[in-house]
Amino acid sequence: MAAELRWDDAEDIGIALSDQFPEVNPLELRFTDLHRYVTELPTFVDDAKMSNEGKLEAIQMAWFEEYQDKTR
Repeated sequence: MAAELRWDDAEDIGIALSDQFPEVNPLELRFTDLHRYVTELPTFVDDAKMSNEGKLEAIQMAWFEEYQDKTR
């Protein structure tokens, strides 16, 4: 996992979110909440304003893959 996370690190962010919030189904989150979760990660260093729908969706799908792996 990357030491510092940026918006383009969707897979690493998904893993970090899955570790921090193992019970949360990411498909049930609003993008505003997902954005907050990402920017509050201790290793997230990117500009909060640089997100967009495509980046949030990539993170959500990466997190969902991790979520599915843990709930199977």
